[in-house]
Amino acid sequence: QVQLVESGGGLVQAGGSLRLSCEASGGTFSSYCMGWFRQAPGKEREFVAVISWNGGSTDYADSVKGRFTVSRDNAKNTVYLEMNSLKPEDTAVYYCAAGRKLYYRHWEYDYWGQGTQVTVSS
Repeated sequence: QVQLVESGGGLVQAGGSLRLSCEASGGTFSSYCMGWFRQAPGKEREFVAVISWNGGSTDYADSVKGRFTVSRDNAKNTVYLEMNSLKPEDTAVYYCAAGRKLYYRHWEYDYWGQGTQVTVSS
């Protein structure tokens, strides 16, 4: 059983930056691919980014490509999401998730964090 805890959310002005962290415990972190998803009020949970178990492969939603960067530190059991040039439409609850492969659909992931709120003001 893997437990995931996100942190780093907050309120930021448009054009600003935030770095989200997701720390894992209770499992072999380095054996999991890690995904980031977000969910805005009234909308479905959507894919943001994914990183392979060793960090060698990453992929992003078109809406965040070039602005967001996913990385991981297996020694610290932590995955990060660096978010730059934030826009009001990035406002959502952000979740990290652990899965066995580079999945893009939220139902394919095995474990989830509780989420962290990101609010971007215009």
